[in-house]
Parts: sequence; structure tokens; C-alpha cells
Amino acid sequence: MPTGTHPPLQRGASLPLAGQLAERYAQRIRERLLLPGARLPSVRDCARQHGVSPHTVVAAYDQLQAAGLLEARQQRGFFVRDSRPATARATARAPAMAMPRQAPMDATALIRGMFEADAARSPGLGTLPADWLDPTLLQSALRRLNAADALGLQVSYGDPSGDARLRAALGQRLHDLGIHATPAQILTTNGATHALDLIIRTQLQPGDAVLVDDPGWAIMFARLSQAGIRLLPVPRSAQGPDLEVLHALAAAHSPRAYLTVSVLHNPTGHSLNLAGAHKLLRLADEHDFFIVEDDSYGFLAPEHLPRLAALDGLRRVTYVSGFSKVLTPAWRVGYLAAAPERLRALTDTKLLDGLTSSPVLERAVALCLEQGRLRRHAQRLRERLATARQRVSALAGKQGFAWAAPPDGLFGWLDVGVDTERLAQPLLDAGWLTAPGALFSATRCPGSLMRVNMATSQDPTFWRALRACVDALQGRAAPP
Repeated sequence: MPTGTHPPLQRGASLPLAGQLAERYAQRIRERLLLPGARLPSVRDCARQHGVSPHTVVAAYDQLQAAGLLEARQQRGFFVRDSRPATARATARAPAMAMPRQAPMDATALIRGMFEADAARSPGLGTLPADWLDPTLLQSALRRLNAADALGLQVSYGDPSGDARLRAALGQRLHDLGIHATPAQILTTNGATHALDLIIRTQLQPGDAVLVDDPGWAIMFARLSQAGIRLLPVPRSAQGPDLEVLHALAAAHSPRAYLTVSVLHNPTGHSLNLAGAHKLLRLADEHDFFIVEDDSYGFLAPEHLPRLAALDGLRRVTYVSGFSKVLTPAWRVGYLAAAPERLRALTDTKLLDGLTSSPVLERAVALCLEQGRLRRHAQRLRERLATARQRVSALAGKQGFAWAAPPDGLFGWLDVGVDTERLAQPLLDAGWLTAPGALFSATRCPGSLMRVNMATSQDPTFWRALRACVDALQGRAAPP
């Protein structure tokens, strides 16, 4: 009998068992529940999970390969292919399996899959669930906006640098973090991701070498690679980046930049300490590279944690942040702060990219900041996350799992003792969308770590399912 929560394959149906199994995996690929590069279960594991013979699994995997959906890697197993058009021969052999929409990169598929998922069943989610946000705060800002000078904002392009009131409020926000930036040093963007994209397109060239955190943000790896940038992965641990490795890479490759997260790093949740921050800035001076500091989760962290931009005075550091993680992702308001000589070129790129960002939404964010209600909302989120971390840590410990380091902020970096890419599939079959560590590796290196969202991982059912699936992969028991 099949194990787990897999719907049973229909014996005696018009479509043979191998075809049914192939179609099941093809649908998951089409829906982005299996990402390019993801590893499918071994033939033996798949046969056990679905209650069929290994011969049936081999036949199903053969069909998927013929359709251009899988590739076999010697001594490693079967993997979802990167985007590639199906040939006429493959289409003829597997007419029931339409090719998935083409994805330009693995990171795109990751984001789409997580946005389409149910947050309550998504321990790997990268954001707060919607019910943690404050719609009253948003509605209040929009009402005040409509009662004031909304008409003038709605019929104009706005300032290319961004709404003046927002930049003034951001100047105060940065001052609270110890970063001294005038409104003239701030450029608003369509979210923090847009700010990072402007930096890549303005300050880097194809062939440049760039230091990146590993593990780090999959979207950034993809954007840099798409731009022809050579990635230099710097191991990241609870103590911050490995500065000895960084020094060796910088000496050997003369990088142009280092893109990093100093506070509440994604995916580990760790923050850079003051001593490490000073050493990093000295290395930047020694090897003449600039630093991009992504502080997208900064509102979820205490203000006293050191920011590189504060220590550097925006000399080599360009600071990036936004409001999607704490206010609402729908408004897409972000910003960067930089030295004037960098900001001029970045503003030109923004103009060519889309003229301006939304003056209406930027003014609404300004009102949230001016009222002080966003600060209070962020404080409530920090308190709620602290409670969630205690609960999730207790649940993890009860099932015998350990963290790579004590979790902080939104994320924890969990060690489960088995390859988390292999683990992701049976968990998905049980209804849980996870984030395997390989997704955050610049080289997609497999391992036993996975990112856990503290806000969406408080259901004991998930931890029992995780324990059962890990035991099944280790040959100790069948998944639930």
C-alpha cells in the first residue's frame, strides 16, 4: 500500500500507473511546487511512497525525461530540469504533460511557489503572514492622504528622487539607526529588490566579481548571475561572514562589491557583531570594494544592532531597505541611501527604468512614519515574534531537532540531519511547503539545513510530520 498522504494511484485505469505517476510529478513542476534543480525521490523511495514497483517508477521518470522535465545525473539521481523547450518527440511521447511556463531562474520559481502557497502550511515562507500585519494602519494612512493633497499627487509623476515628505521621514528613521543621511542622499524605489537591481545595473558590469553571503538570498544570486556577475561565496555563520575567507577571495579576485545583510540575515536570522563589522569595513578599504547593506528585515530587529552604514558614514556602504516585510508587500515602497556621487547615477537609472515610483503610496508610507504608528506596530511584531520563537524552539526540541545557532527575528536555520532537498518532497506530499538549504546556496550545495519561518511554523502537526519524514529517509519508519 502507498504510504504517507499521497492519493493512491488508480490500478486498472485507462492511464497506466507509470503515466499516472509521471503526470503527478509533471503537475507539481507546472505549479512550481518542484523547482528547477530540485531532486526527486530515489527510485526505491518513490516506489515505497506510492506503493508501486521500482520498474513503474523508472518508467515514470523515463517519461518525464522524455518530456524535458527531468534530467538524470550520474551517481546523484533525478533532478527537475532548468527551463528548456520540449522537443516535438517528447511532446508526442507524453501528450498529457504540457511543459511548465518558462522560468528565467530558480529564484523566480521559489518566490512564485511561496506566494501561491497557504501561509498556514508554509514553514519555509519568507515573509510574515498577512494576519500579522496591521490593515487599520494602512487604511488610516490612506484616509489621511485622501483628505489632504491626494489629488495633486495622483495627477503628477512625482519627484524622481521620491516623495519629499517620505525622504524627510526616512532621514529621521536612519538617524535613529545611527545613519546620518540627508533627504538628498535618499532615493525611493519600488521595493528593496528594485533598489538592489538599480545598484547592480548602475555600479556593476558583466564579468565583475562580487562577494555574497553563503547561505544568502536566492533572488540576489539569480539577479547577479543574470547580469553576468561572478559570485564569490563567503561562508556565513552565527558569528557573521567568515572574514578570513573573504580576505582570501578579495586578494585573489579583486571584487567590485560585497552584497550582505548585517542584521537578521536571510536565511539564518543571525546579525553581525560590532567587532566583525569594523573588521569588514577595514577589509573593504584594504581591497577597495564597496558594500551593499540590505536591511529589509530591519524593522524586526532592535535599533541598537550595528549597521555598516552607520559605522561607515555611507562612504563605501550603500544602505537598502523597504516596507514590504513589516507594512505591506502590496505597496512596493523601498529606498536606498548612498553618497551623493553614487546617488546621481542611481537616480538616472531609475529614471530610465520607470521614470518615478508611486508618489501616492510613498506619501502614505510617510504618514505611517510621521504618526509613529509604524514604530509601535514594529514593536508589537518583535514581541509577537519573540513568543513565536520560544514556541517553535520548544516544538523543534521536542522532536529532537537542533538549530545551527539560536534563532532570531523571523527565521531559524534548522539542522534536520538529512538532505533537505530530498526531505522537501515527502513534506510537500504531506501538505507542507519548506525551504531547503540548497535554495540559499550560491552553488546549490545540498545539505541538512533548512530555513524555518517562526511565524508560520507554530503548528505541532508540522513538527510531527517533519520528524516522521526524516525518520523515513533514514530508514527508521514510514512517513505519516
